[in-house]
Amino acid sequence: MNRRDAVEALSAIVGHGFADRALAEAALTHPSLAGRPSYQRLEFLGDRVLGLCVAEMVYSAFPDVPEGVLNRRYAALVRKESLAEVARTSGLQPLIQLESGAETEGAREQPAVLEDVCEAVIGAIFLDGGLAPAKAFVERTLGPRLAEGPSVDKDAKTALQEWAQKRRLALPVYQVIGRTGPDHAPRFRVRVSVGEEEPAEAEATSKRQAEQAAAHNLLSALGLGGGSAEIGS
Repeated sequence: MNRRDAVEALSAIVGHGFADRALAEAALTHPSLAGRPSYQRLEFLGDRVLGLCVAEMVYSAFPDVPEGVLNRRYAALVRKESLAEVARTSGLQPLIQLESGAETEGAREQPAVLEDVCEAVIGAIFLDGGLAPAKAFVERTLGPRLAEGPSVDKDAKTALQEWAQKRRLALPVYQVIGRTGPDHAPRFRVRVSVGEEEPAEAEATSKRQAEQAAAHNLLSALGLGGGSAEIGS
């Protein structure tokens, strides 16, 4: 998709017509395109705007919960995986402008790139239209995730560690037991063990995700969670 069409599509997605089209173009431009402003500076700004919007959203949505729960809810919304999913589901992913080599290497699929573009778009909206349209986009795309319930209050690794500590067991041990795929799209398989319990395994596109999924699977085996977790990109 060319730059002009990408900007028009972006305006439709975010619900904001850009007075400064150069901001929109930069927000969608990967650093591989030398000689053109990329999303990197806008991503820096957008990250801070996002943080403010999400903090206010969480604070308002949960008036009776302590700070620790607010922190966990906030972290669940602004983490890389959440923002990458926003980029995919909102339609930002196809709009990214890439050098052909980066396209071939799979940059468009990388969660870190999708996260950066999402934050850059927020930064561009903020610079062009102020906080209100940026906040509206954040609330529309991340607001529904507030309803995900207790699953975001405590991640699986934390829950498993607390389970072990309550039983005076050694802390969970995580081991990477396999790595497949090319460098730009690796997959990691992780095993977690606690005491004499049967270890659990899971596979994901990052070690952190694989550890979370393995912890989830072990909790499920212990009767403390539901379902098996095989996390993809």
